[in-house]
Amino acid sequence: MRIGVTLGLLHPGIWRDFAVEADRLGFESLWVPEHLVFTSNVGESRYPGSADGTPPVSPDAHLFDAPAFLCSIAGATERIRLGTYVYLFGLRHPIIGARAFGTLDVLSGGRAIVGVGAGWLAGEYEALGLDFATRGRRLDEAIAVARRLWTEPVVDHSGEFYSFEGVHFEPKPANPPIVAGGESKAALRRAVRLCDGWVSMPHTLESAKPQLDLLDRLLAEHGRDRSSFEVTVSAFETRGPEELAEWEALGVDRLIVRPYERTTGSIERLRAFAEEYGVSRG
Repeated sequence: MRIGVTLGLLHPGIWRDFAVEADRLGFESLWVPEHLVFTSNVGESRYPGSADGTPPVSPDAHLFDAPAFLCSIAGATERIRLGTYVYLFGLRHPIIGARAFGTLDVLSGGRAIVGVGAGWLAGEYEALGLDFATRGRRLDEAIAVARRLWTEPVVDHSGEFYSFEGVHFEPKPANPPIVAGGESKAALRRAVRLCDGWVSMPHTLESAKPQLDLLDRLLAEHGRDRSSFEVTVSAFETRGPEELAEWEALGVDRLIVRPYERTTGSIERLRAFAEEYGVSRG
């Protein structure tokens, strides 16, 4: 079982030191949250990660360009993989998003994991003059464009949202994996159709099972199976090391954990978790 750790809830001032310690301890991956902007009407959008839909964020929260911040972390770490949880690829022109992750992948020596999602905050799209209702289609097209830019020598593209000709994109990254986030059927279908895997919102063993069953059905419908698809589940409330075997039995490849509740003492909690769970790179 591969075990990654999220930087969510931590003050950004500690991200780099936390990442260095996670790398030293043997955590397989590090995941940074991502938003471009928050808006004053953030409370009007339903957040899919809470029971009542209330967003757990403040409009004045500090935000950073996630791939850029991960480039800084890449320079201070050696082996830990670096992922976004999740990057709103459809908010940017795909050439811009592809360049950001291409840079991260090259500078980190092929350690980038491109976690993408459509997003839930309408005001974030409206601030950029984009139609929130088209976010899913924008993301689908952006994923397809990025893959071509990372693998083809010259790209011409004519789509619903983006069109360009004769684009050369160098240097090529090491074709970083794209994993789609989201809990809706549309999000899981996007992961199956266009991506290398799926990354969930927080789950317990019990709540994850229906989603994993749906995922298996969608994979079968598209002629795929788990052997060519990576399943990452956020498990922020694990009950002990013995639970890892149960996640493995469900076919989960990676858990993202959050062994802390606040910034103060978080590195000590990270060390304690690594010792209790026998963390090592998968």
